[in-house]
Amino acid sequence: MHEELLREIGLSVNEARVYEALLSTGETSVQSLSLKSKVHRRNVYDALAKLLEKGLAAEVFVGGEKRFRAVEPARLLALLKEREEKITKVLPDMQQKFTSKEEETAAYLYKGIEGFKNYLRDILKTRETVYFIGAKAFWLDARLQHFLPGFERERKRLGIKYMHLFDFEVKTQMPDILKVVGKPYKFLPKGYSSPTSIDIFGDHVVTFVGVGPGKLDEEPLQFVMKNRRLADGYRKFFQFMWDHCED
Repeated sequence: MHEELLREIGLSVNEARVYEALLSTGETSVQSLSLKSKVHRRNVYDALAKLLEKGLAAEVFVGGEKRFRAVEPARLLALLKEREEKITKVLPDMQQKFTSKEEETAAYLYKGIEGFKNYLRDILKTRETVYFIGAKAFWLDARLQHFLPGFERERKRLGIKYMHLFDFEVKTQMPDILKVVGKPYKFLPKGYSSPTSIDIFGDHVVTFVGVGPGKLDEEPLQFVMKNRRLADGYRKFFQFMWDHCED
């Protein structure tokens, strides 16, 4: 009846079944436990050894015969507390190993419209704010119009925010994008536009080549660099530009 719960707190299938059988039978023999728990006699011995070790069962002798009984169920709470104390002792060492582990680093290319969609899926996976430098409204490319509505719904559901630094020309040439992405956004000064742009999100830095206002190349190409410290550095660059650009 409580087998699933007992397994969740660390007992094996056989241990859980034998312990439940002990609870309902009182002092009993291995043979009776095997019948009651439907665990093979040989496996009952193994389960009892583990239950004795965990303090959930006890041995008693009746007329020279060895029998077993359950220890009161409150012992289960004590068992959990003991495990918590053990974890608490080793947690600092485990945390140190986790934080000192070499961070994941990768570099690769996405090519074509399907590659561009993979870049958008990466945004959803990171669930972090996206910072755009030299944004050009190329999300308005006609080849993305069936994909973007679903992407935007999921992006909003996940609470992912945008911060855009658009090229100066976007303000007059592609104003529709401003309604699509919403605030906050700013514009780079006139004369600082280029055929490239950079997006930063999570541990990703994505560089686009051959992009222009409202459109992607026939075979768009994205250079992806994945490294948390690198991305943090680019976010610093973004913040400097953001602080020195007009709304």
